[in-house]
Amino acid sequence: MKLFTIGSKDIGIDLGTANILVTLRGKGIVLKEPSVVAIDIKSGNILATGHEAKEMLGRTPEQIKAVRPLKDGVIADFTATQLMLKNIIRKIAQRYNIGKPRVVVGVPSGITEVEERAVEESVIQAGAKEVYLIEEPMAAAIGASLNVAEPTGNIIVDIGGGTTEVAVISLGGIVTSNSLRVAGDELDEDIINYIKREMNLAIGETTAEQIKMQIGCAMPLMTEESMEIRGRDLTDGLPRNVTITSVQVEEAMRESIAKIVDVVKLTLEKTPPELASDIIEKGIVLAGGGALIQNLDKLLSNETGMPVYIAEEPLDCVVRGTGKTLEDLEKLKTVLINSRKRR
Repeated sequence: MKLFTIGSKDIGIDLGTANILVTLRGKGIVLKEPSVVAIDIKSGNILATGHEAKEMLGRTPEQIKAVRPLKDGVIADFTATQLMLKNIIRKIAQRYNIGKPRVVVGVPSGITEVEERAVEESVIQAGAKEVYLIEEPMAAAIGASLNVAEPTGNIIVDIGGGTTEVAVISLGGIVTSNSLRVAGDELDEDIINYIKREMNLAIGETTAEQIKMQIGCAMPLMTEESMEIRGRDLTDGLPRNVTITSVQVEEAMRESIAKIVDVVKLTLEKTPPELASDIIEKGIVLAGGGALIQNLDKLLSNETGMPVYIAEEPLDCVVRGTGKTLEDLEKLKTVLINSRKRR
């Protein structure tokens, strides 16, 4: 029996710490926005989600709070997550005329049962008929077009906003994995602290993220790059412009990047020898926003002695993986953490 009828509306969600992406069966990615919600404190109503809410971070008056409801890949603020999901599912349901969709959600591999239930409950409350959870590295591997069902080993490193997930996958399952709560957000934090310490300047998360994306690197670049930033002088409290270079950003992020490299090595050490030889041949695949940090692939390759490839559209790997799972739910049932039905 075919589980899906043509035109059935199923949604795949990458519930990321930094961004939330949604894919709709037959339509591809239909929504991509920051995981931020702006809430009116008095009434508890949502004022904005996504880009609009992100603009408000650090700029809101007292009665409005802009929050990122996910921290380190898991739900930190249950109510805000529920409101955000409800809002997003409702938006998509209206736009594409969907009733109660079936939803596949990508979650970090280190997630606890309590956290799993929190995600399930949020999605059900938001109006889903059934919820399936898939571990992010597995979804990323499927989204990066790795052949996860084969009896050969693949290794994927998914560097998101809140977590870095490293997993060795074979025969539709995760053989060994590590989840590290050091990823994009931590790197932004490193840049903020470095600028505070070395330049006596306070900058916000948004500026730090721009610096990371524009001139961040894991190893010195061929030609040094620089950018001008504006912040608040910590001595006199006045706005001030400074120039920061890629060398300084590399220094700022060095410790956290070393932790990411270490977790990849640790996972390789725990890999069964039969799969290790496959992996040496195929190399490491990088996914997630962190894959775009310049020279990170080179650094990983130098440190592990293996080829490293960046997945196509690394930011979209997890959500594409949830979409592909929906298309072939029967065959890919084994990759889901839960197969909880709701009648």
